[in-house]
Amino acid sequence: MATDGTAGGALAGKVALVTGGSRGIGAAAARALAAEGAAVAISYTASAARADAVVAELTKAGARAAAYRADQADRRQVADLVASVAADFGRLDILVNNAGVSVNGAVDDGDAADDLAAFDRQLAVNVGGVASAVRAAAAVLGEGGRIITVGSTLAARAGFPGVADYAATKAAIVGYSKGAARDLAPRGITVNVVQPGSVATDMNPPQGAFADAQRAANPMGRFGRPEEIAAGITFLAGPTASFITGAVLDIDGGYLA
Repeated sequence: MATDGTAGGALAGKVALVTGGSRGIGAAAARALAAEGAAVAISYTASAARADAVVAELTKAGARAAAYRADQADRRQVADLVASVAADFGRLDILVNNAGVSVNGAVDDGDAADDLAAFDRQLAVNVGGVASAVRAAAAVLGEGGRIITVGSTLAARAGFPGVADYAATKAAIVGYSKGAARDLAPRGITVNVVQPGSVATDMNPPQGAFADAQRAANPMGRFGRPEEIAAGITFLAGPTASFITGAVLDIDGGYLA
């Protein structure tokens, strides 16, 4: 499902892929990139209906858009996803690694400690999926290509109990992205990480005891909006960010201040 559009903007003529783009930060990033003129492909794992709704919204606004099903834990599916987008759209300029999963539990909790399948899945999606996408994108991105990965401020400060496994995966992609930035810089491709703080999404609803704890730890006293994270992603994807690579942009309401 793809439609040609003629939107203008700083990203006119560019093609972006946003993994996990059917909801939350991913959907907000897809909208923001399209608003700047990019053609946008999104990937999803479970809900085709949600993905189709985002595509329909982007298409109605005049953008070219398409959705692809791909499990970020499967390196072959990730490689095929990137190759399909580049083939269908004729190129790939921007990769936004947004897809991720979160399974919380204290390291001394018997059930959580024994649930190695959940731990392995987090590693496979949050780290393996990013690495697979970066490697596949590196084969098709040209001069001026952009890779932006959505991390978490928990990588720098695990300020709550029960987040060790998730924080470890987000810390790993910072190191990976810095290394990839070194590797790809000679080709004019930038690689950066956006680290959101507490953001109101399906994965992190702004209600409940944990939500109250997050607000208390945030100097601004509120959750961020997906659109606020998308603004940072769009900036790093644009032409004015051409000398920024290997960087980590915290969008966290002051959590790490």
